[in-house]
Amino acid sequence: MTDATPLIFPQLGPIYQALFPWVEALLRAVAGLALVPHGLRNTFGMFPSTGVQSHNLTELARQLDRDGYRPGKFWAPAISITQLVGACAILIFLIVSNYERWRVGGYFWNKTGLEYTLMWTVAVLYFLVHGGGPISVDHLLIRREF
Repeated sequence: MTDATPLIFPQLGPIYQALFPWVEALLRAVAGLALVPHGLRNTFGMFPSTGVQSHNLTELARQLDRDGYRPGKFWAPAISITQLVGACAILIFLIVSNYERWRVGGYFWNKTGLEYTLMWTVAVLYFLVHGGGPISVDHLLIRREF
């Protein structure tokens, strides 16, 4: 897509064009990799002092059952795999998380609200709809984007 809106400082146009693919790649890497520690914690018990109750799939399944996500034995590995791979699955997971966060705490993150998960949802949705851009693994390896 091309934006026809003129820049306030047109001299910055070439700089924006040169930096855009790199900034987009950085956002994609951060958005994707930020969920990996959650998957590692839920799946393998890494980062045990991070204030969560579950440190492996069995504990996560019990917690999910207690929280009303039944059957926990199904959702625990599904969530862990989702956090480790898959933009589409991550988007679905985040949409469910946004609903739950809104139900529990409203908007603000410090009240367990959806503010934080909403930001991640929009970032993941951007890459799901737009693709990874010219500096992405799929583009670099197969010259195509999902």
